[in-house]
Formats: sequence, structure tokens, C-alpha cells
Amino acid sequence: MGGAEYKGLIIALFTLTAGISRPFSGKLTDTIGRVPVMAVGSLVCFVCGFLYPLLTTVVGFLFLRLIHGFSTGFKPTATAAYVADLVPAGKWGEAMGIHGICFSTGLAIGPAIGSTITDHFSINILFYCSSLFALLSIVILANMKETLPDKQKFNRSHLKIDKKDIIEWRVMPAVIIIFLSYISYGAILTVISDWSAHLGTSNKGLFFMVFTLTSLLIRFVAGKASDRHGRTVILRISLGLLAASMLWIALANSSLQLMLASALYGIATGMLSPTVTAWTVDLSNPAQRGKAMATMYIALEAGIGLGALLAGWLFIDDIRMIPVTFYYCTGITLLALAYLQLLYRPKSSLNTEEKA
Repeated sequence: MGGAEYKGLIIALFTLTAGISRPFSGKLTDTIGRVPVMAVGSLVCFVCGFLYPLLTTVVGFLFLRLIHGFSTGFKPTATAAYVADLVPAGKWGEAMGIHGICFSTGLAIGPAIGSTITDHFSINILFYCSSLFALLSIVILANMKETLPDKQKFNRSHLKIDKKDIIEWRVMPAVIIIFLSYISYGAILTVISDWSAHLGTSNKGLFFMVFTLTSLLIRFVAGKASDRHGRTVILRISLGLLAASMLWIALANSSLQLMLASALYGIATGMLSPTVTAWTVDLSNPAQRGKAMATMYIALEAGIGLGALLAGWLFIDDIRMIPVTFYYCTGITLLALAYLQLLYRPKSSLNTEEKA
């Protein structure tokens, strides 16, 4: 596309189409079942892997990325609902921690495998291998039992989206936290490689490796702790750590400081992610669990997209603006903490809301 000002736009467009697909995936998850919706997401990923090598223009590549993004909205929505169906309410935090570990492990291993394949073979072989992994997912799904009772046979009316199908208002407290906290991740995706290089880190992926590792180590414990002590207790701690990590990234003046800030960011997100996902399940109506998960992911992608755009607009190849970007992220994260601390009032006495 050309131009540093488009750095954030590429990420934002991908997350936008993923967000647009969420109401469809949520409604279908609650009507035709969890497994078929997961299969659609995997199937599109399988097909896209064969189409990428055929494209010869940037416009064509971006168009396929948008389609790929649309499919991305299907599998996580149905998977989260499926996991919640399988596990007793008192262990939702623990379950979402395990779910997050698997998700993050895939994200961590994927780039490493991709780089190895590209270095030893070619980028086209990389895309074909991605299709192979998607196919393995489809094979696994073929042997999974559906958890939705009274599922319906698919018909075209299921693709008609009304206003009531877009947002599950019961989970709005969790949605606010997710939206505000994931703005920082969009900013990180957009500018952290430039900031790493400026501070002397030759391996631009090291930041992601460090925060992914620390995130993996804390997820299971954090999810279990939220089952025991309450979601909002763990969320307050994680938001405080998240704000501190954003400030540390902004103030970092060496590669070591940036890596330490990355570790703190991983701890914060590792605590926040399974807890806020379990909280979304807590607040949702079981009959509309798919819509609740879709609403959560809409907020997540909106936060990432806004963070990417914000960072792209502020940065524009001026390294001095990167600390400013993370100062903004610090303030936005503190807004989430202020909402939880000062404005949020539980409407019910769920054991998982505040529990000593």
C-alpha cells in the first residue's frame, strides 16, 4: 500500500471485517449449533491458504485478507460458547484460562513455524501449510459432539440480522473493560517493532515472545483465582498492571527495560483475558451465549482496531511519538480501571463478581 500512515489501517481493516462477522456467528452459534460455526471458520481458513499464492496485486491480497478476517469472526465465538457449555459455572475461569493457553500457544508457535517454512522453502509453501493446519482442525471438529440443545437446521433467515442480534446488553460491563483494555494491544501490534529497533533489539519479535511466554504462565492460575476470589477483584489487579506496563514501555530507554515491560504486559493480559471472558459467560443468558461471546469479540476487535489507527496516526515514522502513543494507552487503561472501581455496580449477587 505504501506509506507509514497505512501501518495501522491494515490491522484495522482485518479486525473490522472480523467484527462485522460477529453478529452472524453469534446468531448461528445459538441456532444451528457450536460445531457447524467452528467448521465454517476453519473451512474458510483452509480455502484462503490456497488462494493467497494466486494473488499478484496488493489490492487482491487485501481483499482476501478481509474475507479471511470475516471467517476469523466465526471460530472463536463458537469455541468460547462450546467451552462454556462443557464446563460447570464454578470453573469457567479455569476453563477460559486453559482455552487461552491453547490460543496463545498457537499464536506463539505459528510465526516461528511460518518463518522456518519460508526460510527453507517459500512463502507459497507457508500458505499451503496453513491450509493443512486448518484441515486438521476440520478433522477434529468432525468428531466433536454438539452441545447446543434443540439446534435448528440452517436456513437463509438465520443470516438476517436485526438490531437485537448485534449486542448482548447483559454483558456490557465486560464489553467496556475489553474495549478499553485492548486498545493498547492494537497500538503494540502497530509500533512495537519500530520501538524495539530504536532501543537496540535486533530481533523485532522478541517483545511478542516474552509477553506471550509470561501470559501463558499466568493464565491458568489467574483463571482459577477468578473462580475463587471473583472476576472484578482479578480485573482490578490486571488493569493496574496493564496501565503500569504501558507506562513502562513509554519510558523504556533500553532493550532490557522494554523486555521487562513486555513481561509485565504479558502478566497483565494473562490475568485479564481468561477473567473477562469468564465474566462475559457469567453475565450472559445461556440461551444467548453465542451472541454474548460475539459481543465480547466485537469489543475486542474494535479496541484493537482503534488502537492500531491511533498508533498509526500518531506515529507516521516519527519515533518521538511512540512514547506519546503509550501514554495515551496508559490513560485509556486507567479509564477502564476507573469504570470498574467507581461506576460499575453489579445487578445481581453472582458469586463470581465479588468473592473474598
